[in-house]
Amino acid sequence: MNGSTAVTAINNPKTIRAWYMYDWANSVYSLVITSAIFPVYYKAVAKTNGSDDVSFFGIIIKNSSLYSYALSFSFLIVALILPLLSGMADYTGNKKAYMKMFMWLGSLSCMGLYFFNDVSMLEWGILCSVLASIGYSGSLVFYDAFLPEIVTEDRYDTTSARGFSMGYYGSIVLMVVCLILILNHGSFGFEDEGAATRFSFLLVGTWWIGFSFIPFSLLPNNPYNRRPAGRVFTKGYEEIRKVWISLREQQDLKRYLIAFFFYNMGVQTVMYLAALFGTDVLFLESSKLIQTVLLIQLVGSIGAWLFASVSKSKGNMFALYIMISIWIIICVAAYFVTNEYHFYALAFVVGMVMGGIQALSRATYAKLIPSNTIDHASYFSFYDVTFNLSIVFGTFSYGFIDQITHSMRYSALALGVYFIVGGIILSTVKARQIREANSIR
Repeated sequence: MNGSTAVTAINNPKTIRAWYMYDWANSVYSLVITSAIFPVYYKAVAKTNGSDDVSFFGIIIKNSSLYSYALSFSFLIVALILPLLSGMADYTGNKKAYMKMFMWLGSLSCMGLYFFNDVSMLEWGILCSVLASIGYSGSLVFYDAFLPEIVTEDRYDTTSARGFSMGYYGSIVLMVVCLILILNHGSFGFEDEGAATRFSFLLVGTWWIGFSFIPFSLLPNNPYNRRPAGRVFTKGYEEIRKVWISLREQQDLKRYLIAFFFYNMGVQTVMYLAALFGTDVLFLESSKLIQTVLLIQLVGSIGAWLFASVSKSKGNMFALYIMISIWIIICVAAYFVTNEYHFYALAFVVGMVMGGIQALSRATYAKLIPSNTIDHASYFSFYDVTFNLSIVFGTFSYGFIDQITHSMRYSALALGVYFIVGGIILSTVKARQIREANSIR
């Protein structure tokens, strides 16, 4: 599991910029497909004679529930397959090949949504959305694993933050292009808004593929010169088993993953279901919800930079405590939101801590990984499995509480409890490298 230092030049500006570009490339999926345009399009298309009840392989189910279950299923699939694949990637030393595989799966599945034009193609639409989610989530573990291989530890925070910022910028650019096409569909030769919307799904896939060639051409390939011998599948299992045993011995890393699981349940549930809160609680129009999502993206890039600066001067733990405290206030405030202006103000604050907590969580985990390891993909697979499972549990509990209380306001309060638990567990992590301020060389 341990090995020599990577032969690739570390802190190379050209390599670091190339790494940023994958955030720029794939974040358009997160905004256009997951958060903004596709959910609205799906709700409009997945109807039977005006009813929200649809037939999925002969099973009658509410369209919103079907979409939620489909996403949860995709996260579970990723959680099941990533540990083994990451072990295989570490054993062969070829993370880039696995990252490419998931990129092609995700981007082509986004493009496949172009053919989801009415409820008769529902099964196809759900299949493509599931595969796109798997492609997006699956590629991230290998992408994240490059962080400790391209920069030194003192640059983890700022590099991670810049990556997230590039993702926000890129997704906003394409989102604006898609909105221009949809709102002015006639001027661009589209028959209706639906045709322009489906064309935007093609743009997402094309953007994802096109800009991915930059990191794929410049990121290091097999930086530790590993020479696999024997069955890759079996050796991959052995790699992940060694990392699992190592995790059991590293109490700080284990506690951090548990803390991350709880507070990330709150973060990701807000990100995935904020629009649903706006429609069902405040009855906001789709156009206003999309504007809110754009606001969160714009502010998110600022938040990522801001809290990277806080961690630089005060340490990761201090910055994480501040953000978790703000998240708790957000959840309580959501209970009392009564109009769209309150919602916009809350969205602004969400954006500030959304980018910061995602970027700093990734960087903090990278600092806790043993410095002498070369199994970065295997270690990051546990991070990403925790990430995906937290989404499953968070979104399920949010919907369950809404079902039994008939109010999403109580669901929002429950998310605050997750942040409190996560913060308490985080306080037990004693690692020096995440408590002290960074000394940037």
